[in-house]
Amino acid sequence: MDLCRLELLIGDKINLIKNKTVLIIGIGGVGGYALEAITRAGVNNIIIVDGDTISSSNINRQIICNQNNIGKNKVDEAKKRILSINPNCNIKTYNLFLDDVNVHELFNEHIDYIMDCCDTIKVKKELIRIAVNNNIKIISSMGTGRKLNPLKLTITDIRKTSYDPIAKILRKMIKDEKITKKIPVVTSTEQSIKTNSKTIGSTPFVPGVAGLMMASYVINDMIGEKIC
Repeated sequence: MDLCRLELLIGDKINLIKNKTVLIIGIGGVGGYALEAITRAGVNNIIIVDGDTISSSNINRQIICNQNNIGKNKVDEAKKRILSINPNCNIKTYNLFLDDVNVHELFNEHIDYIMDCCDTIKVKKELIRIAVNNNIKIISSMGTGRKLNPLKLTITDIRKTSYDPIAKILRKMIKDEKITKKIPVVTSTEQSIKTNSKTIGSTPFVPGVAGLMMASYVINDMIGEKIC
């Protein structure tokens, strides 16, 4: 894959990106864009995890989804897309719904970064514990549903979040377990929009921008540029 435009900005640091291994949990509205961006930035070793199949309601916000792959496994379709961008990418897939027990199976090999783009609170908690205990870098996505304004997204430590019920739960866990390490998250300062439906409404741009911000954080961290 030709990375000459990126190399104009970072030079030989491109090799710091190529040699890292990134684990992405969840290839939906946030994770799909995160995956796309780190691939186009030159990450050659990627592990993706998602047990879901593509439905028509995914198309409005998930970059891997279209009218021709409804019903297919998300990880398989994501892998096809990534290899069409970079045929040399070493991408490993797990067609798996994670819980706080089987998530440990993913860490039998070396991982440099965890990009947590899943919706399951127990898994998010366990990923933080694993990252802290094994000195693995992590960035986690908070809620992007019921939001309209991508300009309200920010990257910050979990302790500085607000207007986010997922973050509230994780803040308590970090406090209770006396975790002192900084836990970067992508979160929105926008208050959730209330509707009469139990289904969570979502736009194409808030989850997508969140995923791109996560990718930006990871790539910049790899080359020694701190953005948070």
